[in-house]
Amino acid sequence: MKKTVFVLNLVLTFLFFCSAATWAGEPVNLRILHLNDFHGFAEPNKSAGNPERLGGIAYLAGEVNRLRSERPTLLLAAGDMIQGNPWANLFEGKSTIEVMNAMQFSAMVLGNHEFDFGQEVLKKRLEEARFPVLAANVQGLTGIKPYVIKELSGLKIAIIGLVTENTPTATHPKNVKGLIFVSPVDSAKQVLKELDPKPDLVIVLAHLGLPAERRLAKALKEIQVIVGGHTHSRIDTPIKVNETVIVQAWEHGKVLGLLDLTVQDGKVIHYEGKLIPIQPDRLPPDPAVAKIVDNYQNQVTALLNEVIGETQVDLQATGARNGETNLGDLVADILREDTKADVALINGGGLRTDILKGPIRMKDLLSVLPFRNFPMVIKVTGKELKAILEHGLSDLSGSGGQFPQISGMRVHYNSTLPTGHRITGLWIQEKPVDPEGWYKLATHDFLTAGGDGYAVFVKILASQKGYAAKSPRVVLFDSGREIRSLVAGYIKEKKIISPSVEGRIKKIE
Repeated sequence: MKKTVFVLNLVLTFLFFCSAATWAGEPVNLRILHLNDFHGFAEPNKSAGNPERLGGIAYLAGEVNRLRSERPTLLLAAGDMIQGNPWANLFEGKSTIEVMNAMQFSAMVLGNHEFDFGQEVLKKRLEEARFPVLAANVQGLTGIKPYVIKELSGLKIAIIGLVTENTPTATHPKNVKGLIFVSPVDSAKQVLKELDPKPDLVIVLAHLGLPAERRLAKALKEIQVIVGGHTHSRIDTPIKVNETVIVQAWEHGKVLGLLDLTVQDGKVIHYEGKLIPIQPDRLPPDPAVAKIVDNYQNQVTALLNEVIGETQVDLQATGARNGETNLGDLVADILREDTKADVALINGGGLRTDILKGPIRMKDLLSVLPFRNFPMVIKVTGKELKAILEHGLSDLSGSGGQFPQISGMRVHYNSTLPTGHRITGLWIQEKPVDPEGWYKLATHDFLTAGGDGYAVFVKILASQKGYAAKSPRVVLFDSGREIRSLVAGYIKEKKIISPSVEGRIKKIE
């Protein structure tokens, strides 16, 4: 009997230590490779002031292959993948999805610009994707999932997708008609409640922008990792907010984000991350991806390589989200002159990339102006014009897209004054604007529909419920010509251009 009890005790002791070992768990190493705001820049490209070529999705794919071979890996995309560069736009994002399929992405979150081709096109892209596309806070769109569970090296990993709730003003409102964008924090809370059993690791794949991603980390401590996008932030080493690690990998596939984690008992006990420059002159391409890139590129080479003129200076989109640029002045001037308006205003966020000094090809122009925006001229009072400009100056951080690029007027403002009261001087043709006077303002249909938060346009034009293109305030709605075609025609006519910053918008403090 004593012998039996002794043996039983030995067995129970053995089981106890086995269970304890199981509870304690073994550390598991995991790798996350990530990119965001790719915008279809499939080929290597240069930026103003930087002579080095960066990017090229075939070279990035080659680097993914190398890094994947070293340890268990997730490959994640944090939104704005299918729209932007002509290589993507001319195929409405189909080319990007084909590349992502070849690269075997683990998951992607919708970005606001995934909606730019309209919901029907987006649904086709979702059907083509051989990886889950996520957005927990979007209601009314079929083909997306709130989250996905991945199992890797014995770990159960939850990946939750969240897109900015400002999407209805960050794409044309018609593209999101009927959809509801819920608070990202509230949506994440709801998903976390549904996760049963609790995963070993919670990753949020977020197209929210760095400030909102920081707020999310502060609000929900259950999130261990946020892979972000939207603000094109270059986070060279991971940021930690409370116990949440936040990463973001700049833009256009110029770098590949790498985050190595060690996970034990549902906690990240060690992390290390960096951005890997994609230098096409030093890296081997992935042959399969290179073939896809070349296939689509060959289809449009003749059109895209057409030289339409020459610029004697760099045309800068960089900085257009919080200051005047020569490219912003140029496009606004062309719009005003073509429409014969008194003044013109476009959004700095609509200018997407620089054009370097030298020949201007059609593909350069389409990269700068990738959106199908149409000219509009509306009648506004001086008081309304000031309110429109006040909204444009409401966000000076460079993260929003509403900063005004203008023509035919000058503005002085004080950034230390409260939002809505920053303008200290406003002139048209060197005369102070009359608050009760009437002026013809040239802009485009994205802004008049409330894009980039310009709700003041909707209010001005609301002859019926909401935005109405047939408002009596509308002098011109040219739905047959895109603004980029006006710019192309101007450059072709002038042949050589050299715009400069003229001090149209000045900070006076």
